[in-house]
Amino acid sequence: MAATPSSNSASSAHDSHDFPPLTRDLAFPKSDIRVHLKDHYNTKVYTSGSPVKGEVTIVTKRDVHFDSIQIVLIGNTKASFDGMSFPQEITHTFLKMVMPVPESTYPLPKVLETGGTYTIPFNFVIPSQLTINACNHKRLSDQLQDHHVLLPPSMGGGWEKDDMAPRMARVEYSIKARVLRETVSSTGPRPEDTAIKKTRIMEGTRNIQVLPSTPEEPPLNITPKDRLYSMTKSKTLRKSFILSTKLGKITAEAHQPSAAVISSDGNSLVSRPTMRVSLTFDPENPSHIASPPQITGVSGKVTAHTFFSSGTISDFPNLGEQWNTPYVTDRRGQFFTSVSLPPISAVPEVSWTQKMRNQRRDSGYGTESSSSPVVGRDKQKSPVYLTSTVDIPISLPTDKKTFVPTFHGCIASRVYTLSLSLNMAVALEKSKKRSSGGTRVNLTVPLQVAVEQPGAAVAGGLGQELPSFEEAQADEHLRPRVIQVMSEELREEVQRGRDSWMGGGGGVSSQNTGSSSSDASSGTDGLPGYGDGVVAGQDNEQGQEQEEDRLPGYGEVGGSGRWRRVVEAPC
Repeated sequence: MAATPSSNSASSAHDSHDFPPLTRDLAFPKSDIRVHLKDHYNTKVYTSGSPVKGEVTIVTKRDVHFDSIQIVLIGNTKASFDGMSFPQEITHTFLKMVMPVPESTYPLPKVLETGGTYTIPFNFVIPSQLTINACNHKRLSDQLQDHHVLLPPSMGGGWEKDDMAPRMARVEYSIKARVLRETVSSTGPRPEDTAIKKTRIMEGTRNIQVLPSTPEEPPLNITPKDRLYSMTKSKTLRKSFILSTKLGKITAEAHQPSAAVISSDGNSLVSRPTMRVSLTFDPENPSHIASPPQITGVSGKVTAHTFFSSGTISDFPNLGEQWNTPYVTDRRGQFFTSVSLPPISAVPEVSWTQKMRNQRRDSGYGTESSSSPVVGRDKQKSPVYLTSTVDIPISLPTDKKTFVPTFHGCIASRVYTLSLSLNMAVALEKSKKRSSGGTRVNLTVPLQVAVEQPGAAVAGGLGQELPSFEEAQADEHLRPRVIQVMSEELREEVQRGRDSWMGGGGGVSSQNTGSSSSDASSGTDGLPGYGDGVVAGQDNEQGQEQEEDRLPGYGEVGGSGRWRRVVEAPC
């Protein structure tokens, strides 16, 4: 701590006959404490591994007695609710990093003198994730804790562009400098029942914007209960209008796209996702195969969903129906807003492939139901259907909005959905132009927004970080094992080694001083424990361990500390 006392002298502010003296301002002048960041500007964004350096400056206007000075990096999540009687705001502190200030830097005595300027440097590093103790509440799945210990991004204010967050849910990061004074208070009747209470005499705050790097997550397991998404949609295709001829049914099935990776400052899109759509056309009759439908237009939007709660969140709010449960003790809220995607000018061309429909073969046993004629639509249904797959590139409007990465916190979450509308129409046989009819198929899929890793290198190039010990163990455990038939050369080599061992060329030598010649010969030709094998059990620990490791029930072991003979058990 560096102290620079000021040499300004006090002077009379007013004459005695002009105005009454401002005794309150002169008796208790307000000191100033400020947090200054090094190489900082208003639009600067910090990410994982970014250093946060600066200094705390204290300018005193009077003597300030203190006990300690604290500099902390704090991360808070706030959720607010408007009540009928009073508003409610919940604050969850998920990050608190304290920079120690050595006692040797404090002045003696611990008094900040009047007119002095004190400077304390600090240095923080934005972590990549939180400690496991940051999430210790009840959860319905262990996977949720892996998300809760990841650093959430700044949300709800401070961004140059709108981050599509409501005022009811905010995530804030700040550097706080505090001058503390300690007081001892009694907590019980005994003299040792005391507690130290810290009081903030002075405090300075500086907010920063944090956009932590996030890895790409695997695709979600979407079920029919997840009403936020619509992965498959079927529509009837007609020639021109509702009462016109029915051409068939078009079915579109969406595949979850890869993550949209944005830059560490949130101003550009590093990796653009591609949405794959599988199309199936069931013609009403075989004559409609000659003119299959085509995609005439594609439009889409991205919707940001923000979930927040007054209590801890025990499950993923975007999956299932738990979030909309009416009878819960916690107050919950959900806010969503949408932004249109940039125009998709390159409409993909649909290349259809004909496939035969699996029809049930007649078993030959005639029944009344099977001999009856087919009536209704199945009589004219075509045995051939068409399939196709198209890839649609997706681009996010990062020039208009700030897309904070997808995250799940203890009291707040942010997810995105991608909605696409496919206009399908058929071509008229004579003019080969698009008909005035057609249909529109709407699909809604989950979209993950991730932030690029800091210092990411090109694959195969220099600059890649070495894997950790845990990652190396996981790679070794998950390495695929190859099982194949043994080759003839290896089979012959194994057989030769086996014959050499069983024939006495290798293995444990044996002797027998009190048995017949037949016992001695069979002891080396048979496997130990199955015949009259003699084990060289010398008076050492190795011989004893060989006998003790023998499976019980195959022979009887006699004697200790001498040659041991194994007698074959009767069958």
